[in-house]
Amino acid sequence: MMKFWKFAAFFVSFALLCLISEAQSPAKTLKRAEQALGGEKSMRSAGWALSGTIKSVPDDSGGRFSAASDGNGRYREEFDIAGFEVEAAYNGRSAWQRDSRFGLRTLTGDEAEVIQAIADFRTNYWFSASKRKLRITQFGTNAQCDLVTISSPKGIIINLCIDRQSGVVRTEEFTSGSARRRFEYDDYRTVGTSKRPFRIVAEVDSKRYEITVIEYLPKSNAGSFDYPTIPTEPLPDLRLLLQSVGENQQRLEQMLENYSFEQKVISRELGKDGKLREIKSETRQISYYKGNPIRRVIEKNGKPLSEKEQAEIDREITDKIVEIDKAAAKEEALQKKGSEQQEVRISIAELLRASNLINPRRERFRGRSVIVFDFEPNPAFDYRDAKSFLKFFGKTAGVIWIDEADRQVARIEAFLVDSYNIGSGLLAKLKKGASFVMEQDRVNDEIWLPSLIEIDISARVLLFKGLDINQTIRSYNYRRFRTEVRDAEIREPAGKP
Repeated sequence: MMKFWKFAAFFVSFALLCLISEAQSPAKTLKRAEQALGGEKSMRSAGWALSGTIKSVPDDSGGRFSAASDGNGRYREEFDIAGFEVEAAYNGRSAWQRDSRFGLRTLTGDEAEVIQAIADFRTNYWFSASKRKLRITQFGTNAQCDLVTISSPKGIIINLCIDRQSGVVRTEEFTSGSARRRFEYDDYRTVGTSKRPFRIVAEVDSKRYEITVIEYLPKSNAGSFDYPTIPTEPLPDLRLLLQSVGENQQRLEQMLENYSFEQKVISRELGKDGKLREIKSETRQISYYKGNPIRRVIEKNGKPLSEKEQAEIDREITDKIVEIDKAAAKEEALQKKGSEQQEVRISIAELLRASNLINPRRERFRGRSVIVFDFEPNPAFDYRDAKSFLKFFGKTAGVIWIDEADRQVARIEAFLVDSYNIGSGLLAKLKKGASFVMEQDRVNDEIWLPSLIEIDISARVLLFKGLDINQTIRSYNYRRFRTEVRDAEIREPAGKP
């Protein structure tokens, strides 16, 4: 009897070891799924569209449903249940949603990230993972599926359940922060050269829907993904609006020396296990001197600097102030001699000269009226004599929010649509897909100061060295100084991270 139990224990251990070994081979699992769904070429086709019916669970109210992908990263879904309409899309530059309760709005944060992740997955799936900086891991099995996780540098998680027998995808789950969407698939049929599901269960915002696909159709045209045009009061001329933003920015820069704030820079890294972790942080005090930012580091990794480290930082700041004074004196001397040399100011208006401005609309953002528009590279722009910053911006696409009353940038999202060379590529090359987000807050009803910056960049430096930068920078605890009384008027912190 003892030998029997030893044999049984060995058999169970061996079986578990086999399952664990199999669970550590995501490439094999995804290759099986690729073959089951029709192959990479078929999956990454020129796009598709579907139409069908939808039913809300558990109240059984129903209506129509449609979805489409253009094969180039754009995606749209729309349904109507008992007169309640919902439409959401990513148009390659911005994500938006329209529904009968909240109306039409441009999505930001987690909501936008999830829609964008779905759009990208419907086009690229798990292919070219290393190029897209994706981390793929297999975290186990269940009675029906092998379970695979795809993680992005932005912290987006895609969980897949791949059928162990047929190889088709049984479930997809997209998560970014608090936003989550889940899809269950069944009744796969051959459509052209692909296998596609005809029964779908979708979970969106804790609501469950059952979708029955009637037919798959040729792809929709690109215009169907754009922000809908709705009647509104006349919009301002965008070029003139941006010009006034630049002029207003110069006026507000004169107030900068009256303000200081704190800033925390968090660097993150996507581990081999697919988890995004904080690897280091730095807290700074930001102030301005003659228009130049002075960054005084006060903490590293949550710990104050030692007296020796702080003294060294303060010496560097003193040296910088001396350099600023010398540069200012030199500029003043040149101006007295009648030199035409002037300070180069880079405004949003100048940057967007290299862009096409698309889909202007009015919205509410952080409780204020804003003008929002998408932008993308202008192929007609002549880059031959353009400044380097214009060449850089001429390779970006995204969306921007302009505060209508204050003529200030409230938020901007942008990403590189093509690689960008610095020093003809000899110094560095920023890779396609690099992205950044910037937000500003209105402080003391007189000035706009940075509140959030998110950076995700992959670069090749000096021809051979690879560099990944994934940072979140939050600013808070804004202070206004009354220089005439050498006192400070302190604003409540915006929330220290």
